[in-house]
Formats: sequence, C-alpha cells, structure tokens
Amino acid sequence: MSLPKPYYQDSAVTLYHGDCREIVPLLGRFDLLLTDPPYGIGADNRKRILSRGKLAAAKDYGETNWDSAPPDAGLIEVIRSACEKQIIWGGNYFELPPCKGPLVWDKENGGNDFADGELAWNNLGTALRIKRHMWNGMLRKGGEDREHPTQKPLDVIAWCLSLAGDAALTVLDPFAGSGTTGRACKDLGRKCTMIEREERYCEIAARRMGQEVLNLV
Repeated sequence: MSLPKPYYQDSAVTLYHGDCREIVPLLGRFDLLLTDPPYGIGADNRKRILSRGKLAAAKDYGETNWDSAPPDAGLIEVIRSACEKQIIWGGNYFELPPCKGPLVWDKENGGNDFADGELAWNNLGTALRIKRHMWNGMLRKGGEDREHPTQKPLDVIAWCLSLAGDAALTVLDPFAGSGTTGRACKDLGRKCTMIEREERYCEIAARRMGQEVLNLV
C-alpha cells in the first residue's frame, strides 16, 4: 500500500483521511506521539450529549459511531512504535505500561455530573503534572469553538508539547479529530502529521489549519 494523497498539507501540518492502522506504518518515525483516541464510552452519542446541556445549550454534533469501542492493543502498539516520546489521553482506558507521572487536565467543572478531569498516560518520566483549564459551556476559557464532542482545549495540547521538550519537533496524532494537535504544533513552530477516519472532522481540521498562526503565549 502507498500513502494516500494528503487531505490537507502546508509547511507545518499534513493531514491524511483514512485508517491509522494502515497509514502509520508507512510514515516513518516521529519525536512525539500526542493523541486522544476513542475511549469506547459513547462520547459521540447525540442523545446523551444533548441531555447534559446545563450552563449553556449543548451543541448538536450529529449522529456518529466512532466512539463505540476503544482501539485494540495491537493498534495502540502500532502507533506507539512510531514515536520515541508518547502522550496518550485517556490512557486509563487502554493496555499500557506503568506511568511514573500521569498528566492531569483539571476541567474546573464545579458541581455537575461531568468528569472533574482527564488523564494522559505518558512515557516522559516526569512527575504528575496538572493543567487547570475550564472547558464547560459558555464559561470555558480561550473562546474556542467546540466542533468535536471530545475536543481538547488548544491550551492543554500546547501544555503537553511544552512538557515533551523543545527536541520533540515532529509530532504524530493518528486520531486527529478536529485537529487541535496540528493547530498547536503550527502555532508553536513544530511539524505535525495527523490522521482522521471521519471526513467531516477532516474538513474541520483543514479549516482550522488554514487560519493565521494564533498567539499561545
């Protein structure tokens, strides 16, 4: 199999539309794996999302089924083998080695039925680190539009890049979603290759990549 034509490409970001199980082995090596795979918890369930809008009206992302099951152990190994450093959000859902210090995103949600935060498994060897960033309804920081039901804040992904170090210049995200990893890499002068199975999210990611470089300082 040969590499498909990129869905989007510029000097910093390359985005492929397809199955990462097939594409990753064709790409070579990267400094950093930074990704947020499906957890298999039905986070894309339209009825569940719409029923939980409290502080602000819940956004309707349409009906999809990409979060019906998590990636199997074989696929996790495929993507890990392509990168020296690795950060995998939702690592508590997957079969991974022990982690010295998880990365913790504190969502500052307050009193509601949403999770207080999320964990990222990593092999960086760092102590546990916490990033506080509110991401709930109209109170969320940064003024970002949420275009994917499990979208991470740009500031949280930029924080991950900073923890990986300045030497992590090439980044792989095989579960790109709305393209936040690519957007953060582009803004911070790193190169990113992304893969996304759902074309609707490839369209969103490509549009985000086409924006001017944002200020993350």
